[in-house]
Amino acid sequence: MTSNLLSIGKSGLLAAQVGLSTTGHNITNANVDGYNRQVVLQQTAQFNNAGYGFVGNGTEVSQVKRQYDGFMAAQVNAAQSTTSSLDAYYTQITQIDNMLADPTAGLSPAMADFFKGVQDFSSNPSSVSSRQALLSSANSLTARFQGLSARLTEIGDGVNSQITSNVKVINSYAKQIADLNTSITNLTVNESNQPNDLLDQRDQLITELNKYVKATVQPGAGNSITVSIGSGQPLVVGNKNFELAVTPSPTDPNRLDVGYVTGTSVTKLSESSLSGGALGGLLEFRSGSLDRIQNSLGKVAIALASSFNEQHKLGQDLNGDMGGDFFKLPDPVIGADYRNNATSTTALSAKVSDPTKLTASDYAVKYDGTNYVVTRQSDGAKTTINPYPQTVPQTIDGVDFSISGTAAEGDNFMVRPTAHGAADLAVAITDRNKLAAGAPIATGAPVSNTGSGKLGAGSVDKAYLTPGNALTGTVTLTYDKATTSLTGFPAGQAVTVKGLNGATTTYPAGTANIPYTEGDSFSFGGINVNMTGVPAQGDKFTIAPNTGGVGDNRNASLLAGLQTKNILDGGKATFQGSYAETVSYVGNKTREVQVSGLASMALLQQTSTQQQAVSGVNLDEEAANLLRYQQAYQACGKVMQIASTLFDVVIGLGR
Repeated sequence: MTSNLLSIGKSGLLAAQVGLSTTGHNITNANVDGYNRQVVLQQTAQFNNAGYGFVGNGTEVSQVKRQYDGFMAAQVNAAQSTTSSLDAYYTQITQIDNMLADPTAGLSPAMADFFKGVQDFSSNPSSVSSRQALLSSANSLTARFQGLSARLTEIGDGVNSQITSNVKVINSYAKQIADLNTSITNLTVNESNQPNDLLDQRDQLITELNKYVKATVQPGAGNSITVSIGSGQPLVVGNKNFELAVTPSPTDPNRLDVGYVTGTSVTKLSESSLSGGALGGLLEFRSGSLDRIQNSLGKVAIALASSFNEQHKLGQDLNGDMGGDFFKLPDPVIGADYRNNATSTTALSAKVSDPTKLTASDYAVKYDGTNYVVTRQSDGAKTTINPYPQTVPQTIDGVDFSISGTAAEGDNFMVRPTAHGAADLAVAITDRNKLAAGAPIATGAPVSNTGSGKLGAGSVDKAYLTPGNALTGTVTLTYDKATTSLTGFPAGQAVTVKGLNGATTTYPAGTANIPYTEGDSFSFGGINVNMTGVPAQGDKFTIAPNTGGVGDNRNASLLAGLQTKNILDGGKATFQGSYAETVSYVGNKTREVQVSGLASMALLQQTSTQQQAVSGVNLDEEAANLLRYQQAYQACGKVMQIASTLFDVVIGLGR
């Protein structure tokens, strides 16, 4: 009986000692990230049948259990993944927001200064200083475009660098998790005997991993776990880890993609599959905002330069020559997939033909074995090149696509019409005398006319540049009162008449008499003139080359008018309006990501608090446990002391 009492006291003493050790372990690890509170579970020891009844044998420790809730941990990891993604996105887009919002460094002041120079040039077209000032403001504008584009490129390079860094960290965590899987599997005896501290370390690594990429965890054999990312690619399976790698984009060597390593090959992962975490945020920022902003900036640059060039070529410079290109326009960027079949001889070219229809999107051009299909990356809209082989270029969103050669199935190209629009924009004119301020035609009428008819100053359109249309001599129009018509139009050109009510009538080339109603406008060979009043019989009107038109500013006025003309987005936005839309998008997106990030952070804090309520260490509670186990230890010691005294009494009886 004394022996049994001593054994009972000893069991309680040992249990209290384990409780004290576990409580001390909790207290010392209270500030360790990922540590889960541990508790001692006790059970009654196997009893003895003494004949008169069952006598207890004390207690035993059944398990040192960690207070872990897998569901709450998964919630924390999901919230952590989302928060880290938004933080990475916000950090990047804030740089662009600050740059575009700067009233001195933005594009709007440079465009305003440029068009002010055009207006000054229009007011005094023969002035050397106004011409030089226009060239100077044009160079400042292109420099501003180039500077903004260079900064966006720097941000893109920074994204590449961070993608590389994040992939290295992800691979490191994957290896550590696999190593812990091995250790945990080897040390796990049964469900109630597990290496708690190693489990905590592994769970903390999962949490850290979710800061970089969204990870899905599934239990595996031997208390191991399987970790997968993306669209199900395994990162850790048991004691084996797999790796990610950065690889140049197949169509753009300056752009890094994330690939999955299988043996000696790397398979590119789609950006949409790598959601969550800092890596997912960076990829989403690059494809969702950075590309769009850079393309939008290039779209404004190309549209401004194209429109300005088109109008400038319709003018006449100080040398009496037709104007040339004012700006040097960059061509669309075309990237051929380096994995294209070696048998393919496909040659793809693209050229912007209508800047009013440009989008801020890139285009994938792929051969499906039968046709080439052009896919707009912004919304996935597909257009089939038809016919193929082509006889003429096919225009899609203002871009002419020309494809020649022999295709092979799987041929892939990426066309970026506006990507380098801002970076490669430049001023083509260096000689101020070649600025085309005047119109190439001049109208007049002899003083002998007796009617009230007057011919407007006239203008030309791009048809005037067609060979054979430019005036080489004087066109004299004569009014015939009997037929209320004009004669003298060039015999080889059709004449289109537009009335005040907007109705138009086209008369074929060679029509001798062209009817005239007061207010009609006439167009032929790219020349456009309007007439007012009522001419008298025999009144004459002349249209001739504008020789010596040094003071003429008609073309300069049209150039200045481009500032307020709706050209972009299908004729719905001005240059500055389109740029303002980009600035607005950046501001709104920055605010959206900021608000979403704050909400996600609040959710993360809430779920973390809930998790800590279950798994975290409460020092007050542990202090109470110390006292409880201390008292139990002392009480069990007293039991053993009494057992020892009783044993001494029994020994004394035998003396």
